[in-house]
Amino acid sequence: LDWLEHLVSNFRNRLTTALALAGIGLVAVTLFQVRFGLLPLRRIERGLANIRSGEANTLQGELPAEIEPLQFELNELIRSNQEIVDRARRHVGNLAHALKTPLAVITNEAREEKGGFGAKVAKQAQIMSDNVSHYLDRARMAARVNVIGRVTPVAPVIGPLVRTLQRIHHEKNVEISSECPPDACFRGERQDLEEMLGNLLDNACKWARRNVDLSVGVPSDSGPVHRRRLTIRVSDDGPGVSEEQRATIAKRGMRLDETKAGSGLGLSIVTDLAQSYGGTCELGRGPKGGLSVCLQLPAA
Repeated sequence: LDWLEHLVSNFRNRLTTALALAGIGLVAVTLFQVRFGLLPLRRIERGLANIRSGEANTLQGELPAEIEPLQFELNELIRSNQEIVDRARRHVGNLAHALKTPLAVITNEAREEKGGFGAKVAKQAQIMSDNVSHYLDRARMAARVNVIGRVTPVAPVIGPLVRTLQRIHHEKNVEISSECPPDACFRGERQDLEEMLGNLLDNACKWARRNVDLSVGVPSDSGPVHRRRLTIRVSDDGPGVSEEQRATIAKRGMRLDETKAGSGLGLSIVTDLAQSYGGTCELGRGPKGGLSVCLQLPAA
C-alpha cells in the first residue's frame, strides 16, 4: 500500500510540474504572438503619427498581405479628405469674388450719391461686406483646420509680420520686440497663424504708446503629442482695458474706440480660429499696463 501511495504521489508531482510548464509555455507563446503579431499595427500607428505631425503624407512601407487593405483604405481616406478641403477652398474663393465685387460697386456708387440716402446705403453695404468677410473667413477656417499633417514653423512667420507692421505704423514709431525659439512649430496652416498673429500685432500697434512685446513658449517633450500646446503672448504698453471691456471687445464687430481704423472683427476672428484648432484666446493685463492676449495653440 505504501508503494502504491508513493506511485500516486510521484505521478501527481510529475503531472503538476508538466501542467505548470505547459501553462508557462502557453503564456510565453501567447505573449510572443501578441508582441510580434501586432507589430504591423504598431507600424501603422507610427505612420499615422508621422502624418499627423507633418513628417509624411501617406502610410508607407511594406505590410503583411492581411494588413495591406487597411493601409490602402487609410491612404485613400487621407487623399479624399485633402480633395474635399481643396474643393471647399475653391468654392469659398469663388463665393468671395461673387459677393464682394458687387458690394464694393454698391458702396462706391452710394458714396458718390449726395444726401442721406447715399450715406445710409453705403453704411449698410459696408456692414454687409464686413459680415460677408467674417463668414467667408469662418468658412475658410472650417476648410483648413481639419487638414491632417500641416506643420508651420513660427519664427519664419513672425519676422515678416513684424517688419510689415512696423512700416504700417511708422508714424507712431512703435517698437515691436519678439522672442521665439527656433524649434517652435504650430500644428496647423501657415495662413491661419499669420492671420491670428497679424490681427493681434496690428491691434497692439494701434493702442501701444511705444512698445509691443511678442513671446512664444514651446512645450516640453513630455506628454502625448496631441496635448502639447504652444503659448503665444502679445502685449502692449497702451491704456489697457477693464474686465468688462475685455468681454466687449471679444465680440464680433465690437470696438471701444470708433476712431480707430478697422471693422472690429480682429479679436473675434482670432478667437474663432484658436477655438477651431482646439486652442484658447485669453485677454488680460500686460506687464506694462496694456492689453495682453495669450494664445494656446496645438504644437507640433
